[in-house]
Amino acid sequence: MAVLQMQRISIYALRKNRKPILEWIQRCGAVEINDVLEEDSVFRRIDMTAQKTQFEKNIAASKQALDVLHQYMPEKKSLFASLEGRKEIPAVQYDAFREKSDSVLHVVHRLNELSKDIADSQGTIQKLQTQIEALNPWMNLDVSMRIQGTKCTASFVGTLPTAYTEPVLEENLALLVPKVPLHVDVISTSQEQTCIFLLCNRRDAPAVEEALRTLGFAKPASPSKTPPAERMQTLQGRIEEQQKTMQEAEEEIKSYAPQRDDLKFMVDYLTMRQEKYEVIGRLMQSRRTFVLTGYIPQRDAGKLAQELEQRFGSAVELENPSEDEDVPVLLKNNKFTEPVEGVLESFSLPGKGEVDPTSVMAVFYYFLFGMMLSDAAYGLLMVIGCGLVLLKFKNMEDGLRKTLRMFFFCGISTTVWGFLFGSFFGDALAVVSRTFFGNEVALQPLWFEPLKEPMRMLMFALLVGVIHLFTGLAMQLYQLCRQKKYKDALYDVIFWYMLVGGAVVFMLSNQMFVDIAQLSFILPAQVGTVAAIVAGIGAVGIIFTSGRESRNPIKRLLKGLYGLYNVTGYLSDVLSYSRLLALGLATSVIATVINQMGSMGGGGVGGAIMFILVFLVGHTINLGINLLGAYVHTNRLQFVEFFGKFYEGGGRKFAPFGVHTKYYKIREEK
Repeated sequence: MAVLQMQRISIYALRKNRKPILEWIQRCGAVEINDVLEEDSVFRRIDMTAQKTQFEKNIAASKQALDVLHQYMPEKKSLFASLEGRKEIPAVQYDAFREKSDSVLHVVHRLNELSKDIADSQGTIQKLQTQIEALNPWMNLDVSMRIQGTKCTASFVGTLPTAYTEPVLEENLALLVPKVPLHVDVISTSQEQTCIFLLCNRRDAPAVEEALRTLGFAKPASPSKTPPAERMQTLQGRIEEQQKTMQEAEEEIKSYAPQRDDLKFMVDYLTMRQEKYEVIGRLMQSRRTFVLTGYIPQRDAGKLAQELEQRFGSAVELENPSEDEDVPVLLKNNKFTEPVEGVLESFSLPGKGEVDPTSVMAVFYYFLFGMMLSDAAYGLLMVIGCGLVLLKFKNMEDGLRKTLRMFFFCGISTTVWGFLFGSFFGDALAVVSRTFFGNEVALQPLWFEPLKEPMRMLMFALLVGVIHLFTGLAMQLYQLCRQKKYKDALYDVIFWYMLVGGAVVFMLSNQMFVDIAQLSFILPAQVGTVAAIVAGIGAVGIIFTSGRESRNPIKRLLKGLYGLYNVTGYLSDVLSYSRLLALGLATSVIATVINQMGSMGGGGVGGAIMFILVFLVGHTINLGINLLGAYVHTNRLQFVEFFGKFYEGGGRKFAPFGVHTKYYKIREEK
């Protein structure tokens, strides 16, 4: 376990070399850049807002172009594409892309133009279809809908809000305008409206118009200049033209499919350049030089400084950070403990002066997780599944790889605990052998079966809790001794060891406690007496030291008594480990119920089919639920009980200036 030592780095170089230097540092991904320097009359920061904005626009355009290509020419991906990670390419290929970046950007804009053209055509077609729908009721009209009549006649084209036949309509009009000669044609009728064409003498037009208005007459919203049938042919022709335009655009879009990788690379290329220009805007620059400051792991500092001096003639200054600096945190662990770094980060990284608890945490994490799930078959499924994925997909992202490795080790622990407790898909072996073969064969536990001895399991769970908590105190002791706070180590750790440890030993010498716990042993009374004395000394020590920061003796005593009261917290913390019993029993009980339900069909062919279906569905659900439960409760025991004894956190994660791409990883040639 280790928190890597950081150094402050200052790079001084010629301004003309700033871009290649930044590109090289970006690919190395070893320097976190900060802005500690202030502007003066010589060194200033340059506003790069315009450049960054342009890169952001081009990145958005490139992503949009990729989406357009994916829409009309979907990319063929495997079911496990998300596990494959980013494609690795040499740095030479990245450098060569510069030469064709302009042409690729042209393709980006062309794809977006084609997409816009298709969208415009779709909008036009929709409008034309709306016009056609409006013309459908007028197909029997063989004149223009805008006809006004002749010199002697007047015509009306429009709709009435109810259904009319010609006789009924003529009758209604005759009542409204008697003795007025009319010619009425009902073009079409429906429940909602009646489309009419009416002809009358021009001198009678005002009276007829008033009568029609009384009946709810309304003129068409967009009357056609030509007869409706002719107008419809025109509209359908325009729709065909738009469809042809769309088809041509789609074909052209599909023709860019061979350039899909270039478009992906364009997104990454522009992203890297945007990040580079963002850093350029943070640099202190004069007319001919620039200064870059930041933090770098000590292990990488010497090599990076040497490379910068040799490649670019830069001057590099390395120094140790001061105590008051906000130094970022970077962890370094082995392959066994590294997977749980993500769990630690989800809580908080180590603060100043704190040790990295990952190694100790990993041991307990795998131990507790396996104990909670505790089924050998489930564990083997986890090991096989995670192992195969890790072997097959070598290039997956680091975060996902760490997670799968963590569950791989958790699966190993689960398998071991499953055999110790005699659980393999619960009691599946016994049920299958009894139901289908008439001879029961059961998996015998290597230690004991929690379902038959729950009190034994509970006592073991509480013992694990005591060990876990005492380990947390040991971590606190180590940190205090490392900081040379020996008195604090005595007051805040040793006295608690004496009190809690002495109390535990004393209870183990008490016959009543031993009987309740169903233990097979009891410590001698003399040991219990010594333990009681040790616990008493620890209690007295806590009373007189917990409030040592107070000068008032009464306040000091009261704070000491309150500190002693915190012993109840240790009791609740220990009892929290009873969840090891609860989760372990839950997995076994549910698995047993599933097996019994599956066997209800008997030993025939139908019973076998029923068993298989219930077995697959039931155990899949049981594995999923209890896998989640084991993960959540293991985290809780780590965060609340274990970390509560020594760990505060508050560290800031090391965030180097690096390559944050989506599709490709750049490999530096060695």
